[in-house]
Amino acid sequence: MHTYTRLPVTFTHGEGAWLWDTGGNKYLDALSGIAVCGLGHAHPALSEALCDQARKLIHTTNLYGIANQEALAQELTRVSGMENVFFGNSGAEAVEATIKLARLYGHKKGISHPAIIVAENSFHGRTLATLSATGNRKVQAGFEPLVQGFIRTPYNDIEALQIIAKNSPDAVAVLIEPIQGEGGINIPAQDYLDKVREICDKHDWLLMLDEIQTGMCRTGQWFAYQHSNVSPDVIAIAKGLGNGVPIGACLARGKAAQVFQPGQHGSTFGGNPLACRAGLTVIKTLEEQQLASRATVLGNKLLGQLKAMLADCGHVRDIRGKGLMLGIELDHPCQDLAAIALQNGILISIQADKVIRLLPPLIISDDEAGQIAQKVTAIVKAHAPKEN
Repeated sequence: MHTYTRLPVTFTHGEGAWLWDTGGNKYLDALSGIAVCGLGHAHPALSEALCDQARKLIHTTNLYGIANQEALAQELTRVSGMENVFFGNSGAEAVEATIKLARLYGHKKGISHPAIIVAENSFHGRTLATLSATGNRKVQAGFEPLVQGFIRTPYNDIEALQIIAKNSPDAVAVLIEPIQGEGGINIPAQDYLDKVREICDKHDWLLMLDEIQTGMCRTGQWFAYQHSNVSPDVIAIAKGLGNGVPIGACLARGKAAQVFQPGQHGSTFGGNPLACRAGLTVIKTLEEQQLASRATVLGNKLLGQLKAMLADCGHVRDIRGKGLMLGIELDHPCQDLAAIALQNGILISIQADKVIRLLPPLIISDDEAGQIAQKVTAIVKAHAPKEN
């Protein structure tokens, strides 16, 4: 089905931060499959683990115990501080689980129509419930009637959230991204999550974080909320957890940890032995290679290089980032730059019409980071808007 407007390229293989197409052309991947391939392409440890697991066992069913699933849950709760995990197959499924969990939490409190507070310019997925939660009208258009039960608030606006709190007796949870990815790499105030946590505690709401894009060391910590003093009640993760193998997870703690009971949620493929072996290998590799701290060092370096190299560009409105999650905001729409970048041997994406998004693999070298800065700078400078 014609659900994508694809760029004119097909890749045959990759290695590290590089991809090759059917014509033998080489590209520097500054997108990582949209924050998925944190370990890059064809990582030897992951390739070997998948081959080994495929020779043993790929799937049974969640009607039985799954050793790899239990082991991965232990690792995820260890690095996150959460208590238990539900496994699905994607980020949308992970967020869907958080929505169901919040509604069930509300019903158990005696609220017949529980509502979840979500942010403008957010992105939570493309299932009917997650696109309803998403703060982007383009994603929702044509799929009405939307799922009800969502209250919208401006992102990074504590006063607006406080007003909602006073006027929304049916609210049971806040669902937000620690950093908005699809919305244009929007980074909130340093104390934003702390203040949201205070409001949630005051009103007995669940604090639920969508860490689909920010998780798995992307921002310099295992999860972006770990840059603050906050402990969420629920986290949704996916993308970088499997390095390309489809897997998603909903993590919970405290009053959220025992909300789901047998029969209230499930997945045929979620948490199967193969996907969980991938997740285990990713966590082990991230830890052994200290890629969280590496993301911080390289991210700061890349951010500094971009700011210095683009300092004289009047059409660059802002350059921002956290770890290896960076955005360059221009003062004009620049959707065509993704295709132009492809022609220049680098993969990027454009978000919110005006923001160049960079999500390179966490394993990139200093030299490759420098190449990203040089290539992106050249593209931005060469395609400045012409003055009238």
